[in-house]
Amino acid sequence: MNSSRAILYERFVFKHLGERPTRQLFGSNIHVLANASRVKINSVEFIKSSDGIKDCPMDGFPEVAFVGRSNVGKSSLVNLLMERKSLALVSKKPGKTQLINHFLVNKRWYLVDLPGYGFASAPKTLCVKWNEFTKDYFLKRKTLVMVVQLIDSSIPVQQIDIDCATWLKQHNIPSTLAFTKCDRKKKKRKTGGKHPVDNVVEFLQEMRLVTTQTYPWILTSCVTGQGRDELMMHIEEFRNYWHS
Repeated sequence: MNSSRAILYERFVFKHLGERPTRQLFGSNIHVLANASRVKINSVEFIKSSDGIKDCPMDGFPEVAFVGRSNVGKSSLVNLLMERKSLALVSKKPGKTQLINHFLVNKRWYLVDLPGYGFASAPKTLCVKWNEFTKDYFLKRKTLVMVVQLIDSSIPVQQIDIDCATWLKQHNIPSTLAFTKCDRKKKKRKTGGKHPVDNVVEFLQEMRLVTTQTYPWILTSCVTGQGRDELMMHIEEFRNYWHS
């Protein structure tokens, strides 16, 4: 992806454009226009599943892709954002999403549900293929506007999440970190014994050790609904700017 798009993304997220009044989103370091309002979902339509970018829709609509480690709660967050109960399949079996899934939102843009990474129980041959065509999508899909990388805040920092975030930055792909499960209570000592917010702080600290770039981030919870409106406003504003 062109580095100029990544630069524009950072300027948009942290400085916004021109001298227009802005406000910082709750539970986030992202700013939106002061008059930004709740995004209403009028329609969501599943278009198709693809096993590579050659099979993806070619109608030119901008795309916002969601990716995350297996069992991060991606399907639940997609359902929350789209205000649907079963738009994206919610499964207890990690690695259920094995294809590139396109959902047309408000007949204006695509929400793209990508295969997760780190599938411990998936066949190795499939793991390799998923890894290859997901990277191919990131690097060659011209209509890709931004990537929302999901991070599980209920567990300690995972190196695979650090690696994914770093890779996206290294390839100049506009990305936002969405921390999931922020409603979870402090876990038992044997699992780290930390509150989700503490895990978020540690993750951001780890990222500062590998890059000086600032990552836009937001806290979310599919149980309480936290972050739904904020993340949608962020997506909608940048999508509108990119499309203009």
